[in-house]
Amino acid sequence: MNESTNDIGAQFYATKLGVYDEMLAKEHKVLPYWERFMEAIATLGSEQLELRRREAQRLLRENGVTYNVYGDTQKLTRPWRLDPVPLLISSEDWSLIEAGLKQRAELLNLILKDIYGKQQLLKKGLLPSELVLAHDGFLHPCVGALPQLQRQLIVYSANLARGQNGRMLVLDDRSQAPSGAGYALENRTVMTRVLPDIFRDTQVHRLSGFFKALRKGLADIAPHNKEDPRIVILTPGSLNETYFEHAYLSSYLGFSLVQGDDLTVRDGRVWLKSLDGLQPVDVILRRVDDSFCDPLELRSASRLGVAGLLEAVRRNNVAIANPLGSSVLENPGLLAFLPRLSRYFLNQELILPSVATWWCGQRRERDFVLQNIDRLIIKPINRSSGNYALFGGLLSAKEKELLRAAIIAKPHCYVGQEHVSFSTVPSFIDHHIEPRFAVLRSFAVASGDDYQVMPGGLTRIARQQDDFIVSNQAGGISKDTWVLADEPDKQVSLWFQPGRDVVLAADTEPLTSRAANNLFWVGRYLERIKAATRLMRTILLKLAEAPELNDPLDSQCLDVLLSALTQVTGTYPGFVTSNASVLKEPQNELLALAKNVQRSGTLAANIQAFAQTAFSIRDVWSQDTWRCVDNIQRRWQQRVVNGDCDLEQLQKHLDDLITGFVAFIGLTTESMTREAGWLMLDSGRRLEHSLTLIALLRATVVQRHEPALQNQLLEAVLISTDSLSIYRRRYRSFIKLPMVLELLLMDETHPRSLAYQLHRLSDHIGALPRERGKGQLSEEERLILKAYTDLRLVKVSELVNVADDVGVYSELESVLSAMTELLWRLYEVLAQAYFSHSQVPQLMTPTQPEDDL
Repeated sequence: MNESTNDIGAQFYATKLGVYDEMLAKEHKVLPYWERFMEAIATLGSEQLELRRREAQRLLRENGVTYNVYGDTQKLTRPWRLDPVPLLISSEDWSLIEAGLKQRAELLNLILKDIYGKQQLLKKGLLPSELVLAHDGFLHPCVGALPQLQRQLIVYSANLARGQNGRMLVLDDRSQAPSGAGYALENRTVMTRVLPDIFRDTQVHRLSGFFKALRKGLADIAPHNKEDPRIVILTPGSLNETYFEHAYLSSYLGFSLVQGDDLTVRDGRVWLKSLDGLQPVDVILRRVDDSFCDPLELRSASRLGVAGLLEAVRRNNVAIANPLGSSVLENPGLLAFLPRLSRYFLNQELILPSVATWWCGQRRERDFVLQNIDRLIIKPINRSSGNYALFGGLLSAKEKELLRAAIIAKPHCYVGQEHVSFSTVPSFIDHHIEPRFAVLRSFAVASGDDYQVMPGGLTRIARQQDDFIVSNQAGGISKDTWVLADEPDKQVSLWFQPGRDVVLAADTEPLTSRAANNLFWVGRYLERIKAATRLMRTILLKLAEAPELNDPLDSQCLDVLLSALTQVTGTYPGFVTSNASVLKEPQNELLALAKNVQRSGTLAANIQAFAQTAFSIRDVWSQDTWRCVDNIQRRWQQRVVNGDCDLEQLQKHLDDLITGFVAFIGLTTESMTREAGWLMLDSGRRLEHSLTLIALLRATVVQRHEPALQNQLLEAVLISTDSLSIYRRRYRSFIKLPMVLELLLMDETHPRSLAYQLHRLSDHIGALPRERGKGQLSEEERLILKAYTDLRLVKVSELVNVADDVGVYSELESVLSAMTELLWRLYEVLAQAYFSHSQVPQLMTPTQPEDDL
């Protein structure tokens, strides 16, 4: 290696004494496959590798890859971090790991079936009853409720680490709703883009086979409709830590993403509530903690589940992966008994041993833990918020005494575990290759007569040297995991192939009430932001011109427009105030309208609401569309909210914001099929466009002004509605209120007019799915017909026909006011008809961390 690449070369890799390193192994010589990889990395050089790392972060950010932490002030903006140096595992090494994972999944499956079935393990004393019955994951209502399947444990995950002797250990098992597979797939997708040549030359096993097995495994457990079951992913919602993965897998696998409110149980079956009516559900891949899944029989305070779900399971009308109650297998105390249970069930020794564990419910083990508390990690058997593992050696004398007292009071609730030293793996940190402790999360899925293991998984490393905490919550970094193949891996397609001459009928995916509501509000936020942006941009132009012209008319016009901005955005008191200084020096208020995220109605608040609402239905957007959403939010956050932005710079950022929304509208128009989802999105746009246009007109032209001032206001209104050019083409240099109203209210050929919005809204409402009576109009059809008809019956000349001594166009105000009331009533009726199933988003704080990814 030359000098320019030595800084990331293997010969300058400083390992730790007594620690197994994945690259150097036992002989402290670089393994052949690592040597080839490191030579390729060294050829790139540290600067080029840093560019690849940044490119990876850009791709992850634009794809919306996040890992949210409850209570994190960044909310949905915490990025998923990826190290460009993967973990390499040889095929020989992996074959042993794969066999051990299959064996372990099979063993835990048998334990699960027994605990909720015949309970022979408890009756024979092979498992202490206190260990099982005292665990929060044991759900008594689920006893006898598991369907008669060969494998109940459908999806299994384990956290693995190598000890000092190089042997792979299982740190813990994940059996409830294992997370991380989607992140592993996204990591792989990004790595193939940033290191394509190295990836191709290294011959890495592909991941697609695992996801094909997952799809087949879920279809196999469907109690009904096995040839084409309806499979849904049950998520707690967009505020959940791993919501990105839920949406990502939904899109990748072609499953509906649902929340508890999207499902209902009737006549012992689970149904999906959609705009087209109730759709039967056959399989639920749940990402909600099992105790939250049924408020009727399990946790009654839960807002995340479906009342009656467990009864539907008992009747064998729906299958759940993993079954309710499977979190009992995550009890760390169970690790101490697995070797004996492996011999009992399988007549085999464990291929992958667990980290040494002592359950304190047994006197000898409890005494050992109490005597060696300095050298052990103490864990409660129940994982919950604020109830974490304690490193005995890091506790003060008083803390140790308190811990000893807690163990003695309830010994069955604690375990002691050996503090193992993880292996280190090469990582690219601050432009250098350095060792970091690593943990590998692997995945297995029941498919056919066996378990299929993902060739690789999600590797996580500590951010800081000497740190053993690798979770993303604590700032850990992820890695791709490359399992090396002896020969190039074959491409596995997720697609099923029908017969050569078969043409299958297209199946329209049902739109849930929650998704419909969010799509509708994405459209409303979009138009709300556009209206405020264009009006603010017009004001900034006027503000820049006023000092130069020094004309009182400009000041009067500016005052009216500033007041209109407050009325259009609803940010009272704003410029509608008795404080004259706010109008004389509007800069601070204008900047606050652009920057203040906490104030309702501001651009910053609406942009954040737009992005969060779009994120809550992440699965409906194409990749390009989501990238557009990310760019809109991120740029405004960086340049305006967090940046040192003045009014001159704000003008440019407003231009960019409009361009971003035009791109979003173009992408949705081009990429969304004209089904219920698009109808809801566009209906939201049309309704909000109508309301903001009416608010602008009421704030500017309803009040009578002298001709010179009115001309300025009319021109400003045309500019802020993007209608000036079309007006000029039609009316040349003449500007009069009747002609402006004709264009903005009555002209159905003009896409910015009120008539155009109402006409489109009428078409959309007529196309929405619903139960149709014989010749009867629905309430929403009646309202939009009345609004549209009332507008068409208006004579513009009558709107502006008032006596000279009257200061308000009262007929115009009356028409606009009545139209506003009709449109708000229309929204209420639409919400009742189509969104009544959806709930206001809430922060769902779980009783335990999602999965410590």
